[in-house]
Amino acid sequence: MIAAAPAADAPDLVPSVLAEYGEITRKALNRYLPSKSSRPYLDELLADYPARRGKMMRSSLCIATARAFGAPMEHAVCSAVAIELLHNAFLIHDDIQDGSDERRGRPALHHLHGIPLALNAGDSLSLLSLHPLKENARILGPRLALRVLEETERMAWESAEGQALDLGWRRDNRMDLSDEDYLVMVLKKTCWLATIYPSRVGALIGSRGAAPLEPFFRFGFFLGAAFQIQDDVLNLAGDARYGKELNGDILEGKRTLMLNHLCRTLSAAKRARLSRVLSAAREQRTARDVDWILAQMQRCGSLEYALGIARGLAGAALREYEHIYDELPESRDRRFIRELVTWVLKRAS
Repeated sequence: MIAAAPAADAPDLVPSVLAEYGEITRKALNRYLPSKSSRPYLDELLADYPARRGKMMRSSLCIATARAFGAPMEHAVCSAVAIELLHNAFLIHDDIQDGSDERRGRPALHHLHGIPLALNAGDSLSLLSLHPLKENARILGPRLALRVLEETERMAWESAEGQALDLGWRRDNRMDLSDEDYLVMVLKKTCWLATIYPSRVGALIGSRGAAPLEPFFRFGFFLGAAFQIQDDVLNLAGDARYGKELNGDILEGKRTLMLNHLCRTLSAAKRARLSRVLSAAREQRTARDVDWILAQMQRCGSLEYALGIARGLAGAALREYEHIYDELPESRDRRFIRELVTWVLKRAS
């Protein structure tokens, strides 16, 4: 991996841009949600996760990239809204598939309304994301709007493939996964929606389709993978600010970088015990099981191992950033994208 990312020189820049662009996206998104609860069992659920105020990283990265390449704000907002609608739709489905209890500090949607209604709300948010994407034809022109739609289709398929790997490994109780396996899964499940797609769409909009998109694949992979590893670590070592169920990844049996490292490091006897724990249904795993796994991770240095890889990925992201952005004029948006690389490793939620 490339050397670790240097310290940020503008610690307030990322939170301020996330707050500003997040609020712009949120206000625009609300225009697509029902103004009143006219459809029982649906409208209230559609508005729930968007109202819980996530980080808005994905939509902000899209807007910032477009602006760094010279686009006005209004050219990127519809795409940013579509990203947030799809993100929240995927979260609803993820929470059901993972058996998660919490999302953004509150009970997951399926715990509030039941699985069938939550599934329907997730499907409906996905459909709703088509509305701002269609409006791009008027704002960007049909040719560029079609390219954004094509990027959306690819992102959705990549995300589905990554989710299939994540769920399939747990179903089959895989104990033989490598770092490469994990990173391929994260590339698909996390990076495409979180960083690759927002960056590529922003560059398409800002350059009017002229910018090559392959560098954003590399930049987005390195940045998104570092983000996901940090998220996995926070799930085990975070605090109340984390917003999701602490230790939920262990309860769900997720094959994180730390768990895969542990599988490779434990003695045969302890590895057999770990396999037995992970083969049980979530509701059969106990607090004692979780504490034992956490203790083994501490003993084997699994969290430090994962954080070291995250730092290397962040360093690689900075190298890709330099190749992409050094030719562009200096701007607040360009600085935000650079500082985002360091922020993903320092965040606590």
